[in-house]
Amino acid sequence: MNGPIILPYRNILPRIDPRAFIAPGAVVIGDVEIGPEANIWFNVVIRGDDAPIRIGAGANIQDGTVVHVTIDGDRHIACEIGEGCAVGHMALLHGCRLEPGAFVGMKACVMDLAVVEAGAMVAAGAVVTPRKRVKAGELWAGTPARFARALKPEERDYMRWVPAHYRELAEEYRPR
Repeated sequence: MNGPIILPYRNILPRIDPRAFIAPGAVVIGDVEIGPEANIWFNVVIRGDDAPIRIGAGANIQDGTVVHVTIDGDRHIACEIGEGCAVGHMALLHGCRLEPGAFVGMKACVMDLAVVEAGAMVAAGAVVTPRKRVKAGELWAGTPARFARALKPEERDYMRWVPAHYRELAEEYRPR
């Protein structure tokens, strides 16, 4: 089984904590920093070319997700994924910021300069348009995404469970 593809861009090689898990088939390029116990799953693409990408400790980026950066005029816009975030399968994160403990559902898109606050949830398939702010304790859904309702206690529990579960799963996948 082949490992992940880790490539430099403009002589900047990704910095990956040795305790992070990067699945075979994942692609990590350029100015990317991945913290301890973060887990990056199959066919994820993380491309830090025009600006940096930072992925915090224990963050979970699931299969097929694309993480990228952007440029707005002369401004290079990073993508930041905080500690303990969970990002569902096939999501698109583009020049946005996820605060620690944020949750982004499957096939959701979070666009340029949008912020998903700590403890906020973006529903599966939602599109958070540029410069929007998803506030803590809120669920946003739809295209374009809008406030749907306050999170239920069981959803808050689930948001904490997912990253912990994926950290355990990553340990099972880690080559011995």
